[in-house]
This record gives sequence, structure tokens and C-alpha cells, in this order.
Amino acid sequence: MRFDVLTLFPEMFRGPLDASILGRARQAGLIDIVIHDIRDYAEDRHRTADDYPYGGGAGMVLKPGPVFRLVDSLCPGWEKAPRGTGSKIPGLWLVYLTPQGRPLDQATARRLAGVDRLVLLAGHYEGTDERIREALVDEELSIGDYVLTGGEIPAMVVIDAVARLIPGVLGQEVSPLEESFTEGLLEYPHYTRPADFRGLRVPEVLLSGNHERVRRWRRKESIRRTLERRPELLLQARLTREDHQLLRELLEESGAGSVSAEAQAGPAAPDGDEEGRKAGSGPDQAC
Repeated sequence: MRFDVLTLFPEMFRGPLDASILGRARQAGLIDIVIHDIRDYAEDRHRTADDYPYGGGAGMVLKPGPVFRLVDSLCPGWEKAPRGTGSKIPGLWLVYLTPQGRPLDQATARRLAGVDRLVLLAGHYEGTDERIREALVDEELSIGDYVLTGGEIPAMVVIDAVARLIPGVLGQEVSPLEESFTEGLLEYPHYTRPADFRGLRVPEVLLSGNHERVRRWRRKESIRRTLERRPELLLQARLTREDHQLLRELLEESGAGSVSAEAQAGPAAPDGDEEGRKAGSGPDQAC
């Protein structure tokens, strides 16, 4: 999979994308990350990529010219290419990182992992010229309801969240399936040696060697943690009949009894039913 990042500050990406899992994935050829400097596509000697907004107001606005020319270089002749029901630019899926975008979640990351070539436009200044949105942008994403200096850090977040779902990137294929949010629940607690550290002991069930007890404990703790920290996730979670039984036990243990939390949880899925990884609908044709 290839990631193209369109940014005014390419230097911000030096380092983070070459370390740890992402660095190894790049070295192994599993992902390709290319950083493009928007200023390289300006037409004046000052490499101007922003200008004052029409109608007045504070701040600067990202000019359409440099961004359009950069896209022209990524996919020559894209404006004349036949259109289908997919992306605005054939062969690419362009995501604009902006506070106005839809919040990034695991389902979105999973869908984007099915795209062959993902283009990320890092927003800056007061915003971008609306014609960029109208003609080029397929999707707008945000990583939270707070203000950042620009879209560079959100772009890194998207790359990390998506890349780890690509086969082979994590090394162990089981890892992404067990992580938080993959099944709509938070992950269970983890422990390692020593079993007793300054009087803080590892739960006995994890030392029992009984794999079924360990599995059930982990599932129950996953539901407990979700109920305590992110109860709204239970609305969309695919809970099995066993999960509903564990949820009832947790409510009884907490004294909630007939509290409606279980009623608010997602419907029980048939035992053993797992939703496979769904790739997003890809672009119409490659550039």
C-alpha cells in the first residue's frame, strides 16, 4: 500500500515514520510513504502556497493552484479520466485532515486499509480554498475535538492506524484482531513477570495454566473495562450470548442488577460469528 502525504511542513515527518513497526514495514516493502512539499508546486519564486481570504477576515487560506498541480503530478490527466462511483481522482483516495472532518475510528481505518493508494492532505492556516474540497477531496477526517497546529500529526495518526492493519505489518496476524476497538470493545488488562511486584500480584487465573479460564477472564475484563470507560461502545459491539452472560455477571457484581446497561448493548451475535476484515471500496482505476 502507498501513502502520499501533501504538506507544507515535510520536515515534521522525518523520524516518526522510520521507527518501530512503520519503519520495519517500509524496509520490508509492505508500505510506501511518500512526502510531498506543497510549496514545490507554487509558481512564484517565494514558493507561496497561501493567500488572504476573499471577503476579509483573519488568517490565511491554502491556495488551490499548488495543491491541484501536485495532484496533477500524482495522476496526470485525471480530470479527463472516466468517472465511476468511487474516488474523484482515479486510482487515489484523497483524505483531508481537518477539525471539521468525521472522527477517525477503527472501522474507518479498516476500510482505508483496503485502498491501494491513500493520499493525505494536511490542513493548515485558516483552512483550504473550498475548490480543493469540491474537486479533489473524497473524505474529511478529524482525530478529535481539539485544535492542533496543522494536519501533519493527524496524518501520522491515520498512517499508523491504517498501516498496522495491512497483512504482515505487525508480524503476528493475531495481534490486530485482539487489540482495542477491533471488536468494538476495549482490550483486557495485561501482565508480565514478576508475578508479585511490591505486593501487587498478577490475578491468579492467569497463573492457573487453564486456557479456558484465562480466555473467559480476558473476555469478561474486556467487557468490564468497556462498561466502565467507554459504555457507548457497547451499543455497536458484536456481543455473543456468552458476552451477554458476562455482562449480566458484571452488573450483578456491581449491584446494578437490572440496570439497563445490558439492554443498551448491541444485539447478541451467533456464537463463533466473526466479522471479517472489510476493505474499503477502492478507486475506479490506478493512475
